[in-house]
Amino acid sequence: MQNDSDRFFVLTGGPGSGKTTLIEALCQAGFGTSVEAGRGIIRGQSAIGGTALPWHDRALFAELMLSWEIRSYQAACEQTGPVFFDRGVPDTLGYLKLSGLPVPSHVESAAERFRYASRVFIAPPWQEIFTQDAERKQTLDEAARTYHALVNTYTELGYELVPLPLAPVEVRLRFVLAEAGLI
Repeated sequence: MQNDSDRFFVLTGGPGSGKTTLIEALCQAGFGTSVEAGRGIIRGQSAIGGTALPWHDRALFAELMLSWEIRSYQAACEQTGPVFFDRGVPDTLGYLKLSGLPVPSHVESAAERFRYASRVFIAPPWQEIFTQDAERKQTLDEAARTYHALVNTYTELGYELVPLPLAPVEVRLRFVLAEAGLI
């Protein structure tokens, strides 16, 4: 691997599609991973009575997501070996578009500057595992719309999307490692 972007692998997709479970399996297998921004921000904002929540102030939520993803990217630069990201900087761009909000030029700039491996893993909507909770309030329909927004965003940025199979995490883990050229 010649530069950081070659060793930085994004797992993206709509909510409730098994991304975080797969990231946890990759971590347990010894790979570097990042923590997903959305849940972390929601937990933090809820704990302090903050307003940067997707159901309160979507633009502010997006700014915090962008900041989180940039920090995750910079932290990964300090690691060696492959790193798997639970979403990436372009997810913020996709979120803004999905929400019908203006996309500030600094968000577009960040999506161009902070690059990942050219092949991005995307988890399709998966009704059988989809659940809602206090932090994931989206419906399955919203999850599917998120998936499509991310397909468009990553494609427009020149990434090749690799759909994850609708399969148990062990199968997904082997699939990702094989597709990333790590086994």
